[in-house]
Amino acid sequence: MSLLGASWAAKAQGVSSRVARPQQRGKPSGLPFHSKLTDIAKQAGLLERCTYGGETAKQYLLETIGCGVAFVDYDNDGWLDIFLLNGTLLEGSNATNRLYRNNRDGTFTDVTKASGLERTGWASAVCAGDYNNDGWTDLFVTYWGQNVLYRNNGNGTFSDVTKQAGLIEAKRRWGAGCTFVDYDRDGHLDLFVSNYVDFDPEKVPKPGQNSFCNWKGVPVNCGPRGLTPGYHSLYRNRGDGTFEDVSAKSGVAKARGSYGMTAVAADFDNDGWPDIYVACDSTSSFLFRNKHDGTFEEVGLERGVAVNEDGMEQAGMGVGVGDFDLDGNLDIFKTHFADDSNILYRNDGKANFEDVTTRSGVGVETRYVSWGAGIVDLDNDGQLDLFFVTGNVYPEIEAKLPAYPFKTPRAVFRNLGGGKFEELLDQAGLGVSEAHSSRGCAFGDFDNDGDIDVVVVNLHEPPSLLRNDVTSNGNWLKVKLEGVKSNRSAIGARVTLLYGGKKQAQEVMSQGSFYSVNDFRLHFGLGAVDIVDIEVRWPNGGLARFPKVAAGQLIEIKEGAGIVKATPWKKKG
Repeated sequence: MSLLGASWAAKAQGVSSRVARPQQRGKPSGLPFHSKLTDIAKQAGLLERCTYGGETAKQYLLETIGCGVAFVDYDNDGWLDIFLLNGTLLEGSNATNRLYRNNRDGTFTDVTKASGLERTGWASAVCAGDYNNDGWTDLFVTYWGQNVLYRNNGNGTFSDVTKQAGLIEAKRRWGAGCTFVDYDRDGHLDLFVSNYVDFDPEKVPKPGQNSFCNWKGVPVNCGPRGLTPGYHSLYRNRGDGTFEDVSAKSGVAKARGSYGMTAVAADFDNDGWPDIYVACDSTSSFLFRNKHDGTFEEVGLERGVAVNEDGMEQAGMGVGVGDFDLDGNLDIFKTHFADDSNILYRNDGKANFEDVTTRSGVGVETRYVSWGAGIVDLDNDGQLDLFFVTGNVYPEIEAKLPAYPFKTPRAVFRNLGGGKFEELLDQAGLGVSEAHSSRGCAFGDFDNDGDIDVVVVNLHEPPSLLRNDVTSNGNWLKVKLEGVKSNRSAIGARVTLLYGGKKQAQEVMSQGSFYSVNDFRLHFGLGAVDIVDIEVRWPNGGLARFPKVAAGQLIEIKEGAGIVKATPWKKKG
């Protein structure tokens, strides 16, 4: 269907209207998958529910989107803690965001009240970074309403410094994705914020009231089509704890007409400067190319990441970034609505992207509304897999349309190499096959055993904590970076491992998945490889190389000082 046809069809509903038939599944490879994901949230002490609007029906779009989660070491003890966002009800509730401290034994303690992070409201996204370069990771949270900057005080507490930092908005906006990014490479983390729609519950039509409030003949909440898109913001860090709104000056404000969601910052064209990609719901997604002079140019359409290969808009929600084909370039995996395939874009290294969804085998799955996602090596075989969580937005339609349940499983696509993936329908463990209505998810090694675990936001339920148990002897390496001239968090730093003629690249990112924060320690699965060369490109452009580094350990690298610590980890159990 052409863009014109897609536009016409969209008038019949509020979400992206593309209907894609699933491609035929190939013969299963029969290969064992050496990763099992088990939900241990209850025994780990993650007990509080995520409240986000009505449970059996949702009157407004505001109640459907949900929120993100962060794997973040807020107390610098070397163990990942968990910061979970929360929503509320139209009539109000006492639900709050939650901070869980890692007890280092597989359990967590709820320290929300003492931390200063208690807050009710419609939270959307979280991004993390040390904006004031004091050695402690700070948090920024977007809301429908007023976004909040939390300064980490270094003593287990946070302070709301939004006003002091100059980030108070003059009017209510629906903050969506966010990312810290040192776009001008001055060593201070700047802040990009996408905004979803201009939403006023007093003015939005009721379910079924017009064509944008109907899905497959069932009256549902209205939008996003039919509502005014939000505009996006860039704030420059002055280096004194305050930010300057440079949205217009930078060119970011020129990009209009799309409903912004997850925002990721990475150097997609390999020129040493961070670009910004924004997944946009039901409209064209944006790629802001950094022009090295404090300005950006929106090039999503011409670079192939705005729409799919047929030129159709999709309901972009979550974004995974990773080097799935091991060529040293950062590729993009973006999640979409039901009756459409999630999309895999291959990067040629100059930020020219090719839609390889069909040829890769990813197009076999179109049943679910998909959200948080990652390009991660779950089984440490040296090939990066695809993982994403799912969940419908319309709880009321299941009774009339049983093919679209509100709760649906997670999904794993195992990387077979050669650019091919296969969906694992029952091989990845109960943590994947169990059904929930999930939203954000974050990837990281919470138990420090050398594999990638996943924490997941579930609407109207407690979260899931998917412990990964890898049953093979696949090698791995973790790299933790600390900037000195560059920003202290090393956000924007590129790490490339070289071995056997292959390259595996990753960057430290402030936000990914859907509205979430992944472990800042970069995890590389290596399979049978036990020695690698490491190349680090710092955010300010400096290069450092470290030859013949052994696998099976966490390497800590400080800018200008080299490897300052190497910690071998023994596999538990």
